[in-house]
Amino acid sequence: MNKHIRHVGWVAALMVFALLGNLTYLNVAQQDTLEASSYNTRAREAEFDIHRGQILAGDTVIADSVPSTDNSDFTYQRIYTNGPLYAPITGFYSYIYASSRVENSYNSYLVGTDSSQWSQRIIDMMSGRTPEGASVVTTISPGLQQAAATALQGYSGAIVAMDPHSGAIKALASTPSFDPNLLASHDLGAEQTAWDQLVNDPAGPMLDRGTREIHPPGSTFKLVVAAAALEAGYSADTMIDTPETVKLPGSTATISNSTNCGNTQVTLARALQLSCNTAFANLGLKLGTDAIREQAEQFGFNSETLPDLGGATSGFPKKLTDAELMQSSIGQNSVTASPLQMAMVASSFLNNGMLADPYIVDEVRAPDLSVIHKHETKTTKAISPATAATLQQMMISVVTDGIGGTAKIPGVTVGGKSGTAETVADAPTLAWFVSFALDPDIVVVVFLQKSDTTPDSLWGSGDAAPLAKQVLQASR
Repeated sequence: MNKHIRHVGWVAALMVFALLGNLTYLNVAQQDTLEASSYNTRAREAEFDIHRGQILAGDTVIADSVPSTDNSDFTYQRIYTNGPLYAPITGFYSYIYASSRVENSYNSYLVGTDSSQWSQRIIDMMSGRTPEGASVVTTISPGLQQAAATALQGYSGAIVAMDPHSGAIKALASTPSFDPNLLASHDLGAEQTAWDQLVNDPAGPMLDRGTREIHPPGSTFKLVVAAAALEAGYSADTMIDTPETVKLPGSTATISNSTNCGNTQVTLARALQLSCNTAFANLGLKLGTDAIREQAEQFGFNSETLPDLGGATSGFPKKLTDAELMQSSIGQNSVTASPLQMAMVASSFLNNGMLADPYIVDEVRAPDLSVIHKHETKTTKAISPATAATLQQMMISVVTDGIGGTAKIPGVTVGGKSGTAETVADAPTLAWFVSFALDPDIVVVVFLQKSDTTPDSLWGSGDAAPLAKQVLQASR
């Protein structure tokens, strides 16, 4: 009998220890995850009683919390200054729908629950003060952000401006946009109505086309192929076969040039100036899938980018047939990129071949203005310094002597590469322009797609390049 009682006692003791172990695990190892979960309504209710920290663009407050005056149960009201302009950065903060973008990725700082703020929480508790969150300072330049949004008026698309040396994103505009104030309403019925209208809007106002959407990059991908060629021993003066058309292996389909490329041979530099499709299709076939994919991955393809905003992963396939490789070498077929990804490619040309990880938040400041988090620039080698210098000059020649002339700015050194991409046959085209200006150095990428106010056919040099010029001018 005593033996059986002892067995039961051991089992009960093990169950108690298991329960204690699980509670310890949940309270220690999983605390941050559980508190941040969008399903944790108790945590969200508690957050609405906290003075949520500001989000700033430089010294400009773009999101703030003020005492609520609407007789609701909520202590504070979240407000967004010029909400649609900064929505791609701030995202929204909602009682029903949780949060997105910086509001989401820096939520623990904004509500003061991050582990780095534990001492402040103790001081607040001991003194009886109302808890207050930290302020998040983004890298965004209000002037460039406004210039980008103004340039995009009437278009559906995105503009990304980036400091090539640090990786700081200076502008991130996406149109059409939305007003996050609608989702911060304390009228939950109105909040739900606004949400339903936004998510069902065919124009996609809640999409972040700059970082979270990927599309065929068209001829802007020729920059990656040119980099792979230069790294493999080619020079800007290497002659490339450039017939009027090339037949795709194992297919009756062909690739042709959209400009007069001479139909014989041109140098690599001239092929980029004129965006000769057949030259880059032949070049890609000679280099091979592995060489181009490895170079693309050095620029960030097939890897996560900008997790603070949930950036999409741009892709280049591991296996391609020869026909697919030729198509991919001109930015079609299965290759995809976000505007941010193409900004990363160009930025390495201005940074001596080094690729700086892009980032959107510069620092986090406690209520007493002390800095509790500061971004540290991280760089990796994408290409050699010699290749970077050559590509920089090749992009400059595209603007001075090639098809990118619509981006010229008197007295400013500008480089660029246009792209016009198709998704499927007879579908509206996508327009791209990857560009930079020197002294001060800035990279600007424009992406455009059809909207209700644009024609089906959009062109990189005709539609996207002039918008890049506007933002480049605003950076001077």
